Amino acid sequence: MKTSSTKKQKKVLVICPSPKGTAATQRFKYEQYLPLLAREGFSFTISSFQSNRLWKIIYQPGRIVEKIAWVIYGYLVRVFDLIRSPFFDIVFINLWVTPLGPPLFERLMVLFNNRIIYDLDDMIFLPDQKEFGIIPFFKGKKKSLVLMRWASIVIVCTPKLEEKALSLNRFNKVIDISSTLDTQRFTVVKNYRKNAVTTIGWTGTHSTLPFLELIQPALVEISKQRPIKLLIIANNPFTMAGVPTEFLPWREETEVEDLQRIEIGVYPIPTNEWSLGKSSLKALTYMSVGIPVVATAYGTNFRVIDDSFSGFLVRDQNEWVTRIIALIDDLELRKKIGLAGRKKVEENFSIKANFPKYLQTFNDVLKK
Repeated sequence: MKTSSTKKQKKVLVICPSPKGTAATQRFKYEQYLPLLAREGFSFTISSFQSNRLWKIIYQPGRIVEKIAWVIYGYLVRVFDLIRSPFFDIVFINLWVTPLGPPLFERLMVLFNNRIIYDLDDMIFLPDQKEFGIIPFFKGKKKSLVLMRWASIVIVCTPKLEEKALSLNRFNKVIDISSTLDTQRFTVVKNYRKNAVTTIGWTGTHSTLPFLELIQPALVEISKQRPIKLLIIANNPFTMAGVPTEFLPWREETEVEDLQRIEIGVYPIPTNEWSLGKSSLKALTYMSVGIPVVATAYGTNFRVIDDSFSGFLVRDQNEWVTRIIALIDDLELRKKIGLAGRKKVEENFSIKANFPKYLQTFNDVLKK
């Protein structure tokens, strides 16, 4: 009788935009589960469109010729992926196969191997109201729609994305698995202490940094009433007028340590359709290390945060001010909210709580 270690490996080709361990959309979703799935007999070949070099320079100004060269290289990689895809048991696609133009590579991938798991977060199919002319064409907004329709199963992370995927998927196979945290790595802050200056923190990337401006009036008002500092952990520098600001470049090796410097985490988002595709990852990140979070009362924040118990949900500038000041002044409230948030992550948004969903998803596609 064969043991699990001698069984034939089930081969999975992972098609993703960014190198492993870089983008949050990959790190806090499927990448965390690959070692656990490997124990269940799955082997993974990871193919990112962006090389490590392109990942480093893509958002830097200039370097146009080098960027174009690496994009061409990415397309050559995808041609190779198409050729080898029939030799895999499953093709797992995160976001898209290629970033630009019509969904040609996406349709071809379905033809070459129809055992596809499609992993989607964000409303990447929505048109940008600021775009016009040929820009939307080059961004390839229809790619996710094609993949949602033809995938064997679609993994989403919000109810709104689930609704959209169910309206398109021909198999009616959609599963909602939120972004999740490794609660062994993201540990609770060691000491809750009341410092002379309270650190209010935010973490994220260049694309969501503008959302911080939504609460600038509130933070300016708070800074007039209490000594505070705004700590930004991101991949682009940021300062806020009228608020003392410190910037820390995001680094994976110090991620948890840097987060634990925050005493109150903030998660402002615009109340629009785009935000309905957000899985509240920033809020979950704060909660995972026991930091009390104050967030906009919108979207998946309602299922992540139990208002006034595991965090605060706010609707206007006045509520931002009153909730944050309450946390600044009351150390025990900070600790109580922070620990309740941590428990919510452990029970609902941890790797341990969600791994059975991933395993079932992969096994279901194998049966196709």
